[in-house]
Amino acid sequence: MKPLSIIIITYNRPDDLLFLLQNIAGQDEAARLLDSVLIIDNASTADYGPVKDFIATQSLPFRYIYSEENLGVARGRNLGLSMAQAPVLIMIDDDAYFRDQDGLVGIERLFTSDFARDNKVGLYSFKVFYSSTRELQVNAFPHKKFDQYVGKDRFLTYYFSGGAHAILKEVHDKAGQYPVDFFYGMEEYDLGYRLLDLGYRIAYDGSVSVMHNESPAGRAPHAQKMQMLWVNKSKVAYRYLPYRYFVSTAIMWSLQYLKKTNYHWPLFWQGWKKIFSIPRKEQRKTISKDTLRYIRSVEGRMWY
Repeated sequence: MKPLSIIIITYNRPDDLLFLLQNIAGQDEAARLLDSVLIIDNASTADYGPVKDFIATQSLPFRYIYSEENLGVARGRNLGLSMAQAPVLIMIDDDAYFRDQDGLVGIERLFTSDFARDNKVGLYSFKVFYSSTRELQVNAFPHKKFDQYVGKDRFLTYYFSGGAHAILKEVHDKAGQYPVDFFYGMEEYDLGYRLLDLGYRIAYDGSVSVMHNESPAGRAPHAQKMQMLWVNKSKVAYRYLPYRYFVSTAIMWSLQYLKKTNYHWPLFWQGWKKIFSIPRKEQRKTISKDTLRYIRSVEGRMWY
């Protein structure tokens, strides 16, 4: 079996996806490295004809899967992950691409490095730049102490960028799927805590770089999506962290919701209704004291 599988979730971005697939096809040693490239189309209504035409011309193992239902990010990834068999599973957003031609070679090298073996690294998060400005994308950097860590080429951390990372299949199989009740946002934290609690580590390495077609100004925050982020982050805190972090997360993210949505009150009150229901509906699976110590040792933020 070849060492790498790539999973791409796409929704109404055929032009970006076509560019990404061309980028993958042009990677050094792609034929040797790629066991599969799985494209999950989340019920797009846009014309993906050019994408399918390109795939038909390729000898690389591209596979296009159309879902009649928009599965969201987490369930879409779960579908792709259930089909992937390679030892290393790569996630990349459909509006991103590898900056360098040796991106795939670099990923293979990371997981065979002494650093990965010595630290039991189960997942690597990569460096992400805005393609329009070549600036580092701060909200895709896997540490909240950005100024303190941005100058480091490599470090252990406690969460990862969902649109630019790779995980060992054996680690994913042990940690389990992304949460199926998360349609959008924070699914990385949920999987990350489970991964850490198994004794594996998350690492960042800037030697693999990804370009992202999102604007540096960001996308306009939709109130519904902001509510999902708030509620999902609160669910993660309740499931895995000491109770005080659930309370602080719910409060701090409610303020973030108001700020980002220009005080959209109807969904604010609806959000709090969902938050108050979490203790009744969710089962706590608090991470171990050793995992908490690790998160503190890498200066992880848990309050929100």
